[in-house]
Amino acid sequence: MMRGTILLAASLLALGVTGCDQPQPGDPVIRTDISGEKGVEIARAEPEKAAPSPTPTPTSSETTAPEDSACQPVRFEDVVFTHCIADPAKHRVRMMLGSPPYRSLAKLQAAWPDDAPKVAFAMNAGMYDGDGKPIGYYVQQGERLQELNRNDGSGNFHLKPNGVFFGTGGKWRILTTEDFYSTVGDRPDFGTQSGPMLLIDGKIHPKISEDGPSKRIRNGVGVDAGGKAHFVVTARPVSFGQFARFFRDVANTPNALYLDGTVSSLWDPARGRMDTRADLGPLVVVEDKE
Repeated sequence: MMRGTILLAASLLALGVTGCDQPQPGDPVIRTDISGEKGVEIARAEPEKAAPSPTPTPTSSETTAPEDSACQPVRFEDVVFTHCIADPAKHRVRMMLGSPPYRSLAKLQAAWPDDAPKVAFAMNAGMYDGDGKPIGYYVQQGERLQELNRNDGSGNFHLKPNGVFFGTGGKWRILTTEDFYSTVGDRPDFGTQSGPMLLIDGKIHPKISEDGPSKRIRNGVGVDAGGKAHFVVTARPVSFGQFARFFRDVANTPNALYLDGTVSSLWDPARGRMDTRADLGPLVVVEDKE
C-alpha cells in the first residue's frame, strides 16, 4: 500500500529540471525538502534541531596557499570550503559568457587576452539552459543579455525568493528578485540571477531545512556589511542548510545567493587550480585592479 501511494504521488509531481544542479550519474530518485534536483520531489518536514556551533578551523596543510591567492580553504562542520574574497579596493567583478558560450573555465582562460587585467579567480555564476545561456537576469559590461525572470516554476532557480548578484564599480549587492525589481532602476555594470537565496537579511531561506538529504558540491556568493563579495565552493557534497550556515556563521554575509550545484567550479590562478566538472553557463571573473 505504501509503495502504491508513493508511485501515485510521484506521477502527479512535475520533474524539477533547471539545466544546472543535476544529479550525478547513477543517483537514485531524489526525495528532499527543497526543490531543484532532477527527479521526483517529495516534500518532507524535518524536526527542529539546535543550530551547531560554527567551527571554521583551517588546518596547517589547508593554509599553505600562495600569499597572493584570494581563496582560502576553511574547514567548517568537518567539510573544507574554499572561501574566495573579492575586495572592492583591490578587485573588479565582471560577468563573462562568450559567444558562443565558453562552457568551461579552461576555455575562458584560453581566451583571456595577455594584456587584460590579472585574474584573481573565476567561478560559474548562475543557472542556464541547454546551450549554456542564462535563464535569469544577466548583464555583462553594462549590456543586458537576459531580462529579469519572475516566473514561477520547478527547480532551485524558482525556489522563491531567488535573487540577483549585481554591481556597478566597487559597489556590489545581493537582493531578492522582487526587491531588485522594485528598487533598482539603473542597469548595473554586471548582474546575474540565480536561486534560491541562501540568506535574507541574516536569516536562512525559510524553505531550507537544517540538513536535508539532498547533498551536492555547491557554490554561491554573499556580500558582507563592508561591501566585500564572498564566493564559496565546497570540496565535497553538502546540504543546503550547511552551505547557508557557512555564509551566516563564517563569511558573515547578511545576504547570500546560491549559484549552482554539482557543476560548481573554480579557477584560482595563484594556486594553479582549474576545475573541469561539466559544461557551464555564465561565469563571474574577479580581476585585480591595475
